[in-house]
Amino acid sequence: MPMPSKTKKYAAWAALAFVLAIQFIRPERTNPPVDPAATFEAVAKPDPQLAAIVRRACRDCHSHDTKWPWYSLIAPVSWLVADDVEQGRAHLNFSRWNLLSPEMSKLRMKEACREVRSKGMPPWQYRLMHPEARIGDEDVATFCDAVDRMP
Repeated sequence: MPMPSKTKKYAAWAALAFVLAIQFIRPERTNPPVDPAATFEAVAKPDPQLAAIVRRACRDCHSHDTKWPWYSLIAPVSWLVADDVEQGRAHLNFSRWNLLSPEMSKLRMKEACREVRSKGMPPWQYRLMHPEARIGDEDVATFCDAVDRMP
């Protein structure tokens, strides 16, 4: 049996009230200070092409240089974006590269190569909103070859 129009109107108002109410639940969106001497570029001194790919496709979620786009202000998407950044920084943080030993640095970059090669990184939802972050086959080869040459 179809829903009466009065019930539809109440349901629509309730949905709108819910969407508005969740806007007040704000995730933390921070960009802690960055010590330039502690970054991936300063510590690992990567090949310029590798550094460019990392800047273009990785740093938004894996550094303290996150650019928070307009949609990161709107719940529930804001919660997902903030969680992705928090998880990304926890797993691999290019702003705090000085905390990794040379062996761990190489290991983390080898893991990154595997993720890039398998198209696991950057995630599809990020690539959807950031087409410039897409990593093509040539970029994958450049990335992984540069990682292999890292000391």
